Amino acid sequence: MKLFDVYPLINVNLVKGEGCYVYDDKDTKYLDFYGGHAVISVGHAHPHYIKRLEQQLHQLSFYSNSVHLEIQQQLADKLGQLSGYNDYQLFLVNSGAEANENALKVASFHNNRKKVIAFKGAFHGRTAGAVAVTDNPKIKPPINDDSHVIFIDLNDEATLKNAFEKNEICAVIIEPIQGVNGIYEPTTSFLKLIQQLCTSNDALFIADEVQCGYGRSGKFFAHQLAEVQPDIITMAKGMGNGFPIGGILIHPKYAAKYGMLGTTFGGSPLACAAALAVLEIIENELLIENTIAIGNYLIEQCKALPQVKEVRGKGLMIGVEFEFAIKELRDKLIHEHKIFTGNANQPNTLRLLPTMNITKDAADLFLNAVKNILK
Repeated sequence: MKLFDVYPLINVNLVKGEGCYVYDDKDTKYLDFYGGHAVISVGHAHPHYIKRLEQQLHQLSFYSNSVHLEIQQQLADKLGQLSGYNDYQLFLVNSGAEANENALKVASFHNNRKKVIAFKGAFHGRTAGAVAVTDNPKIKPPINDDSHVIFIDLNDEATLKNAFEKNEICAVIIEPIQGVNGIYEPTTSFLKLIQQLCTSNDALFIADEVQCGYGRSGKFFAHQLAEVQPDIITMAKGMGNGFPIGGILIHPKYAAKYGMLGTTFGGSPLACAAALAVLEIIENELLIENTIAIGNYLIEQCKALPQVKEVRGKGLMIGVEFEFAIKELRDKLIHEHKIFTGNANQPNTLRLLPTMNITKDAADLFLNAVKNILK
């Protein structure tokens, strides 16, 4: 049997990871400055992470959501403590797309509406509801209708107001930092306007923190940089450090009803153990503080690199836009300097999403490699 060939693969066979490094089948060491799309948050093969998962495997790896699973509440308590959202409600799923799918369902159940505002350049996932609010026609077959979605330019306040005046809006979904598009941020005033318009029109403000959340921006959630409070917050990627888990945080004013949402695998004991390990490592190793320090250093140093047009982002979610398309630079970083980085919809932008425990020495390895290539 062949694998369904939908991924343009880098010709490297990875077999092992440790900290901010990965190794191929020839034991070649690579610096991981991408984390598998921002998934590896606390480092590869972290001892505490492994221990947490191993202990849980010896106890109970899975049961469905038909019984009490105490570890789910333990996760909710720790997540509420670190995020500052103790009063919110947690619904656990398996991925970012599933998180956004369920967030949109909660919104539509609440106000019985369908029209959603999303933003140009947005990526929210590939399932039916999530792909509808994603701005990429290439991944939308005819079955994924998006006629109920209004796409607006990021930070276009006038068009946003006009959309609310002319439509009964169900929800606004926005990434507090756009990832796939090339690391673009809505302004603080724009996020505050979304919150204001949603509140006054009984629409729900959904913050998609799947890539930018979990400390990567230097705050637990990136929207907290703007001091706004969404109705729903979606999470995944760094939440499990590679173990499939996602979740949505739901404002206490929205009541749950039996059968309203559901999942077979979401919130399994093993997934919750992985997520708890991540939160414990973030807290005990001060990884948000490290993200701020190394992120600020990288951003300033990247601004001084040759042929750089703009550096965007916060913390360890960084887009470096060059004066040229970055494909050749990225290829040389991987194959000549053994450093993984990411690309973006914006072809001149190199996307940096390293692990949150990255060191200054590792940051310097990346910076020196780029300087060497461009000299």
